[in-house]
Amino acid sequence: MSKYGPIVIACIFTWIGFVCAISFMEAWLKFRAPGMSIPLGLGVGRLVFGALNKVEWVFTLVILGCILADGTWRLATSLFLPGLLAVLLLQTFWLLPALDIRAEAHISGTPPGPSNLHFYYVGMELVKVAALVTYGILAFRQLSSDGSA
Repeated sequence: MSKYGPIVIACIFTWIGFVCAISFMEAWLKFRAPGMSIPLGLGVGRLVFGALNKVEWVFTLVILGCILADGTWRLATSLFLPGLLAVLLLQTFWLLPALDIRAEAHISGTPPGPSNLHFYYVGMELVKVAALVTYGILAFRQLSSDGSA
């Protein structure tokens, strides 16, 4: 990972910052803002989480492109990249669309019944951040041991 290692590491830790700032701070803080209604907050959330998902795919593609271009598919990549891809795929094609449907129902005045989808999403975000932190540390150590840092 000597040539593209710094790019991979920057993407990993920037990705962590995005997820932590949005999923663990913005998501619940917006509902505490004066005058913020639930429908308005849900509309904002749909936009923000949709944008976050797109940014995460950009990070994923940049990381994957760097790894493939450098030819350095190592153990850390084998362990963490498939797991991150699985979480991202589940969020993109299952959770976010399902949460969008629920938000749209609420916005249109017919609140949906109880659901565990938000808990699943938060759980996946926790797994994602843990995997990214671990992968980032391993990538940094790998870069340092390659003598390229």
